[in-house]
Amino acid sequence: MTDTGTHGDPVAGRPRMPGGYGIARDEVDRNRFPWSWADEQLVKSRNYWIATTRDDARPHAAPVWGLWLDGALFFSTDPTSLKGRNMAARPEIVVHLESGDDTVILEGAVEKMTGVEALTQFVDAYESKYGFRVDTSNTNFGVYRLRPRVALTWREQSFPESATRWEFHQ
Repeated sequence: MTDTGTHGDPVAGRPRMPGGYGIARDEVDRNRFPWSWADEQLVKSRNYWIATTRDDARPHAAPVWGLWLDGALFFSTDPTSLKGRNMAARPEIVVHLESGDDTVILEGAVEKMTGVEALTQFVDAYESKYGFRVDTSNTNFGVYRLRPRVALTWREQSFPESATRWEFHQ
């Protein structure tokens, strides 16, 4: 696993927002940041906010530690936790980094990871980043991967010029 995407950069476009946000769909994207900026934010982030949906359609959000590797977000949680149960029933999630000033939002379907090699790579990278070694023999342990379909990025200081919608091709 590497710290940058191996699936190529996503395709950039303008976000779909109401006219009051000041984002013209036909304007030149002079102030848009490259995907490498978002990639850097994802790699260095410490906490990732995971938003899931409950059975009764109410939202649930919780921070997790995670890793941005090979163009995907990897994180762990107990499969019996609320977010674990929500993801098992409805795998569509939203992930937001801590900052609202340097914004990166990911959307897509999460999948539970299996396989000794993938889990070992996750555990080693996780320990390197957080100084904590996850015990994969624990039955209350699950590793999840989100390969985003869409990402939204912007910097508050240059919004709406920097606002970008990224489409991923899987």
